[in-house]
This record gives sequence, structure tokens and C-alpha cells, in this order.
Amino acid sequence: MQDHHCHPARASEVRHPLDPLTVEEIDRACGLVLAHEQVGELPRFPWVELKEPPKAEVDGFAEGADFSRTAFVLTLDNATGLAAEVLVDLRANSIISWQAKPTDHENGQAPIIVEDFYRAAAIVKADPDWRAAMVRRGLSDADIELIQVDPISPGYFDFEPYKGRRILRAVSYYRAYEKDNAYAHPIEGIVAVVDLIEGKILSLEDDGRLVPIPRAQYNYDSATLTPRTDLKPLEVIQPEGPSFEVDGWSVKWQDWEFRISFTPREGLVLNQLGFRDDGNLRSIIYRASITEMAVPYADPSPQHFAKCAFDAGEFGLGKLANQLELGCDCLGHIHYFDVPAADDFGKSFVMKNAICMHEEDYGILWKHNEFRSNISETRRSRRLVISFFATVGNYDYGFYWYLYQDGTVQLEAKLTGIVQTSALMDGERYKWGGMITPDLGGPSHQHFFNARMHMAVDGTGNSVTEHEYRRVPMGPKNPHGNVFEVSSELLENEADAGRVADGATGRYWKVVNPNIKNEVGNSPGYKVVVMPQPTLLADEGSSVYKRAGFASKHIWVTPYAPEERFASGEYPNQHGGECGLPVFVRQKRDIVNKDIVLWHSFGHTHVCKPEDFPIMPVEYAGFTLKPNNFFAGSPAMKIPAATPHTGGKAGGKDDKCCS
Repeated sequence: MQDHHCHPARASEVRHPLDPLTVEEIDRACGLVLAHEQVGELPRFPWVELKEPPKAEVDGFAEGADFSRTAFVLTLDNATGLAAEVLVDLRANSIISWQAKPTDHENGQAPIIVEDFYRAAAIVKADPDWRAAMVRRGLSDADIELIQVDPISPGYFDFEPYKGRRILRAVSYYRAYEKDNAYAHPIEGIVAVVDLIEGKILSLEDDGRLVPIPRAQYNYDSATLTPRTDLKPLEVIQPEGPSFEVDGWSVKWQDWEFRISFTPREGLVLNQLGFRDDGNLRSIIYRASITEMAVPYADPSPQHFAKCAFDAGEFGLGKLANQLELGCDCLGHIHYFDVPAADDFGKSFVMKNAICMHEEDYGILWKHNEFRSNISETRRSRRLVISFFATVGNYDYGFYWYLYQDGTVQLEAKLTGIVQTSALMDGERYKWGGMITPDLGGPSHQHFFNARMHMAVDGTGNSVTEHEYRRVPMGPKNPHGNVFEVSSELLENEADAGRVADGATGRYWKVVNPNIKNEVGNSPGYKVVVMPQPTLLADEGSSVYKRAGFASKHIWVTPYAPEERFASGEYPNQHGGECGLPVFVRQKRDIVNKDIVLWHSFGHTHVCKPEDFPIMPVEYAGFTLKPNNFFAGSPAMKIPAATPHTGGKAGGKDDKCCS
């Protein structure tokens, strides 16, 4: 059963300082900007979102009280490339400030907007030199009309013709027909560098290689596939409905309480996440989101060397979120959230079903079979899932926050879609990645996500400790050689708190509140369990490393600063580097017993293989926050035994389940 509950709230329905902008508020904010004398000839709107009020205002808010409403609007004039940051007071219907934003390699360009994709492709296809290059590769005018032109973010390199310009790099793919999978047919050796302001190709980087275009088709639409026929139905039903309660953007589920929000850059945001422990709501995280993801490629050829998309900061995960009109990628009783948004032209619209929430069974929660007393008890685990999916070019990314009945929090990123491809000469082995087909290689690359978690474990004053498991040498303290110990180190300064995971020692971290002691004498905390995947493998002197420095460490800790919002800095598009987390921590601020932000960079290092094509089965990456001395005992003990059932068959009076 699917239940569609949608909440594109009107302005009169804004009841909390963290409620996302409504359709009406977006129209008012953009209208005020469009009426301003500095708006420019061809105004565009890369970002339109709520300017979140100060934390003190949010923490002090009482239901029914007045609160501020401010919109943040980033404008871009497509006639000049000039950008401005605008704050709009939605209560007074007036512009608070209009601040011109420099657009160069030291400050970055405004994000790439959806219109840029279409404009860049049209510019490329209209260029006679590019068309001539296609003809040299054996394509006719009819073939050229079907070519798929993929504009990609240009990164930053100290190339004089491109410095200071708003550009995209564009690569091309042959298609035999409109719905053909273009990534099976890359056109090698030619890249068009497009100036989006001047509306022309600045440079046609043609290395002269006439690699045959692969013509074998690898399509994935239902019409071209032959599915298996032996699968029986698997249904998830909740005849009494879900166990969660939704009130606008506020959610309660069992002992969990939190608020949902959504921004064009980050997508899904969880606010004020807390757990009700014996009637007392205890805070855990004030705000959690994915602030960035970078995807650097390891092929030095002209086609691929510049590829390192910052999918959040350059494009916007929220702006590219799937509108799940035909149903969510979930089973069960589904609750959808509609998200009000602004298009490139400042016009509001509603992203239908952008966020999906549902419950799902997660196997065994706890179990013990005691033969001496003849007690056998089992409880099944259930988790609440809050998710959204974004498609950025060839890849699709799902972001799933899981809340568990034992107080655990988990974030899982699901990576799928189509890998980038490179065409090969007959008999050639691909040097820079893996073979996908006899004619195609897939460049090796990495996917890096960064989660920003403004922690609030039992309040504002938090610290972070690092721990490792260590072998104790045999001797007086370990006469039998069986002893091991757990080290503990307090991270005191942000400059030293950039840390790397180590699977060999099981290195982990805890966020604790040092101002409180529980009944066993420990500070309440949450343990950070990470996947010890490789960090950024690009050379430290490379442009990629300078721009994506957040991926050089798994863990960062900073004191909370409202302006430090994104791991890659405010504007990574064409930024030369020296931004974001590596710069933040140079301030060498104290992080002991402070209002802190925990940043975690995680991801997946991908060497392509035939099984990844034409669509890559989901790869998983993520992390877990587990309660550690937070509770006096396991909150999972309150979970009742499951109702007996026998998988759909008739049950008898002796049937029993879980007790």
C-alpha cells in the first residue's frame, strides 16, 4: 500500500523557523530581486533558499511565537556573468542586502544551472569547426543531429584563454537513435570549451585521434531487455498504517523526533534530531546534511583529465533531485514530501514526491535462546528511512538516512547509473581503468561525499575523542598474551583533528558531552563508525587535490561557525583551490567542550568492470553513529514481540513467533 501525503505549504502554514521556503515566499523573494535596479539583463537564479536563522533563535522558539523569515537568493546575469548574493526579508517584503560576488579563480563562479546544459549543447552543435571534426570521424549530418553533447564542469587549470571566463567543457557521444544509450558510443579525441557568456566555443581541443566510434548497443530500457519470469511477488503491507506521525515538516517515530528540510545544494536536511528517553527529549544532532560530493577521474587524456565534478556545489543535489511521480524506490506505507523550489528564471514550482519516508523491516534486533531456563526471546528490528535520489549527468545517487530502535543513526549513499566510457582502437587495452567491453574502457575514479553534522549530544558542549584497539605485549600486565586495550585521545584543536581511518586498528571516534556523567561514570556520547576507504588519491600538487582537499581526511572537527557551511567552500565552480575545510581548520580553534561540527568524508574508489555496464548495480558507502554511554540501558528492550504469522499460510493455535 502506498500513501501519498504531500506538503507544499502555503505561507500561512509556515509554523517553524526552519520550515523551507514556500511557493508563495519564493515568488515574493524572486519578484523583489527581479524588480531591483541591479538585477541585470538576463537574470538567473542558481540558489533560492531559506536563510536559516541563528541557532539561538531556533533553540529559543516556542510554538506560536513570531520568528524571522529571510530568503537567500544567488543571482546570475547571463549577459555579463556577474553574480550577487541577496538577502530578502520576507516579513517586511524588502531587500536587506545586495552584495556583488567576485567571479574568478580565487572566489569561484556561480553554480552551473540547468539552462547551461541546453545552451552549451546548442552552441557546440552550431559550431562549423566542431561539425567538421564530426565529419572527419565518419559521421553524416543526420548522425550529427543525434549526437549527445555532455557539458561537464571544467575544474580549474591555469590556462590563460579560460581564466576569468564562465565556461563548460563539452564531450560528445554518438547515438543510433534518440533513446540509444550514448555512453556506449563515445567520440574520442575532441573537447569543446564553451564560453557561456559570449555564447561561442573558445577552443576546440582536438588531438587528431580518429578512434573508431563503438557501434555495439548496450541499452537498458524495458523495451530492449528480456527480463526473467520466475520471480514471485514480494509484498510489504502495513494494514494499520505507519508508526510515524507527520505534522508539516516535523516527524515523530517511536522515540525519535526531528524536522525535515531541503535545500537546492544539499537536498535533504535533518534538523533537531533527538531521542525521547523516559519522556525526556535528548538532543543528538542539531543539523545534518550532505554538503558536497566530488568525483575525480584518473585518466590524463584530453577527454577526461579535467573531470572532477562537485555535484553539490557546482550543480546542486537538491536542484537535480528526482521527482518521484511514478512512485518511490521504497516498499511499504510511503509518505512523500513535496518540496517548493525555484527554477533558473526565479519561478516557483513544486518538486513532487522529492522526499520519501517509510518504515522497513531490518532483520533481527536482538535475540537469546537460554536452554537452562527454557526462555527464548527474539525481537525484529525496524528502521525509519528518509531518502531522496538525485541524477547528476550519468550517475544517480540515493541518500538514505536510517533511524533505528536502539538509538543508532546511519547514512547510506547508493551509487548507480552509467559509468563514463572511453573508446579504444581495435585490440587496444585501456590504460587508465578497467575494460568494460572489447571496445570500451571505463576510467578509474573516486566518489567522495561529505556529511556535515552539527552535533548536540545532550546539549551544546561537546568534545571528540579518538580510539584504537591495541595489542598489549606479553609481560607482567599480560602474562597469557590475551589482553588488548583501547586507547583514548582527546582532539583539542581543529588543526590536528583532520584524521584518517585505519581498519587495522579499528580506529573510531566518539562525540561526547563532557559536562555530564552517567551512572557508570562515563560521559554520554555517540560512536562514529566509518568505512576505512582510500582518501583522495590525486597528487597533493594537483588542481584536484587543491580543490577537493576535504577528501584528504575522513574526519574533521571544527567549532560551529554559521558561515562555514560547505566542505568545499561556498563556490567550488572554477575555484582554484584553497577553500573549504582545509582552510577552515587553519584558524587553529579550540574544539574541547564547544559547539562543534563533525565533518565526515567517505566514498567509493571505482575501477570499472564489465558488470558495471550498461547500468551499474548499486554500490554502497556511508557511516553509522551508535549510542555509546548515551543510554542507561538498551532502548531496544521496549520493542514488543512480533505478531505470529507463517508467511501467508494458514496458522494454527500452536504457532508462535519471537517469544
